[in-house]
Amino acid sequence: MSKAMVKYEGESHGSGVVPAVCSFIIPGVGQLINGETDKAIGVFVVAAATGAAFLGGLPILGGVLGLVHIATHVYAVGDAWIQGRKK
Repeated sequence: MSKAMVKYEGESHGSGVVPAVCSFIIPGVGQLINGETDKAIGVFVVAAATGAAFLGGLPILGGVLGLVHIATHVYAVGDAWIQGRKK
């Protein structure tokens, strides 16, 4: 019998796309889907704080905080995808 149809325990075929898309929509939700609650809260808080500060910030400070927000958002999507692939 061919072993191509046999699934071994612990074998995962997850692609990580669902957590990545969720983190793209709302930063931190992908980490929450992957079961990383503490990381999800941290990513969400940083993204929310920098996003709010960007909208109400001073010209120079607002630009820097906008870059931090974008970096956090990119990190959230990438991390959710990588961790989703591992599971």
